[in-house]
Order: sequence, then structure tokens, then C-alpha cells
Amino acid sequence: MALGYVRPARPEDAGEIARIQLATWRVAYRRILPRHVLDNLDEAWLTRRWAAAVQEPPSGAHRVLVAVEQAEQSYLVGFAASGPADAEALAPNEPAEALGDDVVAVTDLLVEPRWGRRGHGSRLLAASVDLWREDGFGRAVAWAFDGDAATRKFLASAGWEPDGAGRALDVDDMLVPQLRLHVTLPAAGEPAAPAQAAPAD
Repeated sequence: MALGYVRPARPEDAGEIARIQLATWRVAYRRILPRHVLDNLDEAWLTRRWAAAVQEPPSGAHRVLVAVEQAEQSYLVGFAASGPADAEALAPNEPAEALGDDVVAVTDLLVEPRWGRRGHGSRLLAASVDLWREDGFGRAVAWAFDGDAATRKFLASAGWEPDGAGRALDVDDMLVPQLRLHVTLPAAGEPAAPAQAAPAD
């Protein structure tokens, strides 16, 4: 019987995190991002990036978690990365103070497609929420591609809602729309509650 769990990433996980990221993007985003962009992503560069994120995080509140499926042997099957909301979490022309000091931003939350529907995404999110509460965060935000229905549905099932912010990423001269989702973090033992969206200007 398979057993799934979540733990903090270790430096030696960097290569597998990069591989999972590439494999997942090339499946999940094949209709969203240009094919040649996905084909030309550099796994070695991603590995170095993740090694730095694990070994030299900007703060103690910057975290990388991995999901593990353990059967006859253990497999890394997904990961989540998050940290205090910074400029990358802001919408275009949004003031730096718009999100506040108690907001955490999810930068990555991926489960390799062949390991999907086995609870790994939910475990990663639940473990992240526990750590965010420990760090004193009251709200979380995440950007999702407008065309990424799976991620949007998953976050919505956990109480996340669009907060009205949007942006378009310039990917090799192709504008790819994203929307920002948010959620108010629950107290210990309580389910996540949708955050109240700010009124549109």
C-alpha cells in the first residue's frame, strides 16, 4: 500500500524538483505556453536555482516542501515553494504595500501528472498552511494561468478565490494571461475560508 507524506526539501532533491517541474510544465502548459519555450527550458539551470532556494533561502519564511510517495521505494512526486509576498506577487501598477506584511505568496505548487489524484497536492497545501500560520501569515496569494483550469479548480476546492487582480506574462512575445487567487488562512483545526476580495477601482 502506498504512503504519501510531505517533508522539507533537501539540497540533494534539487535535481528531482527540476525534473518534476519540467515534466509537469510540458504536460500541463502545452496548450498555454509556446512549445519551443517549454522544449528549450534548461534542466541544469533549474537544478541550480532550486539548490539555491533550498540551501540559501532569503528568509526562514521562504520554504520548499516536497511530496513523497513511498511504496517499495520512495519517489519525489511534487513540490511547493512559498515565501513572503514581494514584488513578484503584485499586479501591474499595484503599490508595494498593497498586499501587506502578513501575506505569503505561493510561487510553485506542482505534482507530476503521473502521480496525480493521489492526495499529494492537498498534502502539500495543508503542510504549507500549517507553516504559514506558524510564521504569522494571515492570507495567501497565488498566480495561476487563466488557461490552467486544473490549478484553478484545485485551489477553489480549498477555498481560494480570485481577488480581482490580473496580469499578462510576456513569453517570447506572446502575452499569457494570469489571475491572482487568495485565501484567508484558517485558525488551527479550521478549514480555509475564502478571502474577501477588495472592491474594484
